[in-house]
Amino acid sequence: MFSVNKRYLGAILVAPFLVFLYIGGIYLKILTLILSMIGLYEFYSAVNTKDTHIFDVLGYVFCIIYYLGLRNTFKIDLLVYEIAALALISFCITVINNKFNFLDVSTTVLGFIYVPIFLSFITLTESTKYGHVLVWVIFISSWMCDTSAYYFGRFLGKRKLCPNISPNKTIAGAIGGLLGSTVACMVYGIAIRSSVQIPLYHFVIIGLLGGILGQFGDLTASSIKRTAKIKDFGSIIPGHGGILDRFDSILFTSFLVYYYISFILGL
Repeated sequence: MFSVNKRYLGAILVAPFLVFLYIGGIYLKILTLILSMIGLYEFYSAVNTKDTHIFDVLGYVFCIIYYLGLRNTFKIDLLVYEIAALALISFCITVINNKFNFLDVSTTVLGFIYVPIFLSFITLTESTKYGHVLVWVIFISSWMCDTSAYYFGRFLGKRKLCPNISPNKTIAGAIGGLLGSTVACMVYGIAIRSSVQIPLYHFVIIGLLGGILGQFGDLTASSIKRTAKIKDFGSIIPGHGGILDRFDSILFTSFLVYYYISFILGL
């Protein structure tokens, strides 16, 4: 019972983020940058070992540069240049100092892509047409999937889903998460249909895909933690761990929502 209470406490502490989500604009961008910096620190700390020498400072600098250059539309060419520049500088360091190697370069660049870039799709989604209401779909899908999976797994779960990655995940929980995300997004689509000109079935599709990708995001984070031999990425949120523990599914869901509304809906 205590762990459940801590879970709710953690959710309450995340609530201020919803205020910035509602305000949007530059304030949401700044908060997302802060979350990206914390999340990147958590990732680099998790994978940093005595045999790994991550260029963490370089990663933080490029995180800030990326958000400073982030505009209302996604510039894939600019992103490619930034990733290439980060990799290039990192490779040069391995030549100057041979205590570093290409694995350090790979981990540094991967962290930059996994955390700051994926989280930035929250801001990019908010910048699209109807973005002030569609950005909520990211969190509705992710958090309802997580909540439904938790309770379905707790009361109905018997068969394990991926015991080698996350022993507590069950097939019943995965199905419950999928249903929770789909139904929640559909209900939200009905609620906002007077303010957005988007057919309801798109919200159902987003909820369905979000329920799948969100769980892949969760399991990806579990796989990283299992490899790193840690329980949580951090302890900043009681009952949830670190920023990456709470936003693991959102990293993947935000990518999905942005690309769906940009390329499928053309907004």
